[in-house]
Amino acid sequence: MKDLTKFKQGLDYIGIRLSPEQMDQFLDFYELLIEKNKVMNLTAITEFDDVVEKHFIDSLLLAKCMDLSKSMRVMDLGTGAGFPGIPLKIAFPQLEIVLADSLNKRIKFLNEVIDQLGLNQGDHKISTVHGRAEDLGRKAEYREKFDLCVSRAVANLSTLSEYCLPFVKVCGYFVSYKSGTVDEELRQSQNAIHMLSSDVAKCEKLTLPGSTAGRSFVFIRKNAPILKKFPRKAGVPGKEPLA
Repeated sequence: MKDLTKFKQGLDYIGIRLSPEQMDQFLDFYELLIEKNKVMNLTAITEFDDVVEKHFIDSLLLAKCMDLSKSMRVMDLGTGAGFPGIPLKIAFPQLEIVLADSLNKRIKFLNEVIDQLGLNQGDHKISTVHGRAEDLGRKAEYREKFDLCVSRAVANLSTLSEYCLPFVKVCGYFVSYKSGTVDEELRQSQNAIHMLSSDVAKCEKLTLPGSTAGRSFVFIRKNAPILKKFPRKAGVPGKEPLA
């Protein structure tokens, strides 16, 4: 039996109540993650309390500064091992989520997780797509089709904005999960964000419960359709961020 004290403290801090079934889904997700991590590189974090803090609670922390109780279509770009998308789907089943990643091995793992946790039993689905952001963002079925795009990917905010904002509907949001110190990065990305017909609506700075680790949520609001030339071709946003 896992000690759930830290998990429950984190959930209380955020204001989330999970049913026994939802808690079981998180525990099953942990077991699947650790088992698959033995044969492929999904995470360097493997101890239960560490996964709870740095993956589960960190993913759910968004609910501390945004109402996730309503039905929304969400893109999780660069989801990796399923963060934040899988925890968000478990805690908020009414969200319709697409998990996007450029590595097909991770997508296959996520499909196993979705199947084994029974995450597609309701009307609001969770699905996966394999591809690069630069390519997916140009496809009609994904471009400007999401109320919210989230990403925990590690890249500068100018690059992430070019990756993520093409997926967002006008008046929707891209929310970037950033480390605690984001002020200078925010300043440097302002022009790029404006070029992408958007602006920074707010930046919420939180601390992970029971930890000294800071987390900043940068809310970028899309004000108008983006020029068709964005995102630029594969590899360019990373090498030559908009300035």
